[in-house]
Amino acid sequence: MSNIFQRLARLVRHRWAEQHLRKALPPATLKELELLIAKSELGHTGQVRICVEAGLPWSYIWRDATARQRALSQFAKLHVWDTEHNNGALIYLLLADHAIEIVADRALDRTMSAEQWQTLISDMQSAFQGGHFSVGLVSALERVNRQLQAHFPRRSAANTQRNLPDAPVVQRHLPGRSR
Repeated sequence: MSNIFQRLARLVRHRWAEQHLRKALPPATLKELELLIAKSELGHTGQVRICVEAGLPWSYIWRDATARQRALSQFAKLHVWDTEHNNGALIYLLLADHAIEIVADRALDRTMSAEQWQTLISDMQSAFQGGHFSVGLVSALERVNRQLQAHFPRRSAANTQRNLPDAPVVQRHLPGRSR
């Protein structure tokens, strides 16, 4: 358990990260990701979401929540779990903590080993460290989509209804600033 000073330092770091969000993921990159998700979901029955936060909300910082806890919360809040074949995936980025989490619903999770998921995350981290957020996210999306197409192919073009929005969710927690 951290003390009050550690929590305040974490809060400052998380609020400070807000100013870097637009640089890391400009509108053109977000649109590219949205189109890639929409196109890929025509080939499989899964649902893929991306959620990016510069920092955690104050309540999460106060209770020392981890990026994984926030990712699991967003997985539920964004209804990624609510797929017919239990094959949704959330790619979650928490910029302030340099954290990447992938939450896969149970059917999709069984198609890859823990080491394969960790390799995907490590490859994203390498791209991000070089400042290549778009490259890292596109590569991760392509790999998740290949997995979904291999194990959950769409059998008919007639049923291409996608339940969830394709646009990445970008969350900001500074008052008066939204995106």
